[in-house]
Amino acid sequence: MLPILYQLMAATVALTLGNTTLSVEVAKTAEAFEKGLQDRTSITDDEGMLFVYREPMFLSFWMKDTKVPLSIGFFDERRRLINVEDMNPPAHGQKESELPKFTSTRPAVYALEVRQGWFEDHNIKPGMTFYLE
Repeated sequence: MLPILYQLMAATVALTLGNTTLSVEVAKTAEAFEKGLQDRTSITDDEGMLFVYREPMFLSFWMKDTKVPLSIGFFDERRRLINVEDMNPPAHGQKESELPKFTSTRPAVYALEVRQGWFEDHNIKPGMTFYLE
């Protein structure tokens, strides 16, 4: 069964988590998954990218060609936060094979990338659920 959010057609949606609403780009295609937030030189406190997968699985991300520090939250099929990982841009000259991977601790359906520290700054904890407006 496909998650209801996989059927979203909009490129950008309003996502509420805790007391904060973000404008998030929705990534559902292989091209969008691969590009993510690469080549951005900044990211504001009220924007991010939501990755939507067809079914629950262990999700793994890396920071290839990403210039800004990010935090990523992994969510289950009920949109509940599983875990958060802080991701730093690669060091100058770091080889692709040396890049760390950031993985969900349980099968996830959604991943939300935001500026690094966003989850902590907004007191977002595992178990909290996001909603779309």
